[in-house]
Amino acid sequence: MKRKTQGLLSFGMMLALGMVWASTAYAAGDPMETVNNFSDFIFGLIRAVGMIILGFGIVQIGLSLKSHDPSQRANGFLTLAGGVIITFTKEILALIAG
Repeated sequence: MKRKTQGLLSFGMMLALGMVWASTAYAAGDPMETVNNFSDFIFGLIRAVGMIILGFGIVQIGLSLKSHDPSQRANGFLTLAGGVIITFTKEILALIAG
């Protein structure tokens, strides 16, 4: 097995074990409370990924302004918009659901 493949496999297994641990650690007497806690955990992970994408979009826009590259600027704004949408997914879904 290549070193990179072995690292990805290890990361995947740690992620799966972490999800199992999180679902049992948040377990309570009420099953709905467990589901709500797990939902909050997943949305927290999604928010973290959204913040990373948001930061990357800001960096891309800054680099495009320095190099005067309009196509990179357009990609930066699209990445920034995607990061905002991903970051606020829970709130957007709450607004849609009512």
